[in-house]
Amino acid sequence: MFSEKKQKEHMEPSVGQNRINEGTKLVGDVQSSGFFRIDGIIEGTIERPSKVVLGKSGQIKGKLVCGDADIEGCFEGELQVSGTLTLKASARIQGQVVVGKLSVEPGAIFNGTCSMHTEPKTNQPAANTSKGSLFDRANRLKKTNPSETTSV
Repeated sequence: MFSEKKQKEHMEPSVGQNRINEGTKLVGDVQSSGFFRIDGIIEGTIERPSKVVLGKSGQIKGKLVCGDADIEGCFEGELQVSGTLTLKASARIQGQVVVGKLSVEPGAIFNGTCSMHTEPKTNQPAANTSKGSLFDRANRLKKTNPSETTSV
């Protein structure tokens, strides 16, 4: 009974995995919600995978839109990662990159533009600017000398 559960748990993560092996070239557009491991070549658009791992021998020419990405190989084109983009030391990136978070190991080559975007926090109240900054000298002086007041 227990061994059956372990086998099912082991098999479940692989259900949503897609793999493009070394020696495989795919030309066209791909849409998926699962995990991608790419060791071959893709020319085209890859949209909506949860995570993409581009191996050392992997190459993507085109557009990639995903949740998270770990890149060790070559990417050329437009890269949109809503979560974390991790560039390993062997990574070579060329093109436009839009990320939520960026992690770059020493040795990675990054040629192109990069912009970082975060989700706006809507549940927090707007900052009250009428109090002034603690680093504002005039506000510090008012707090240390309460006898000094200005009259109108």
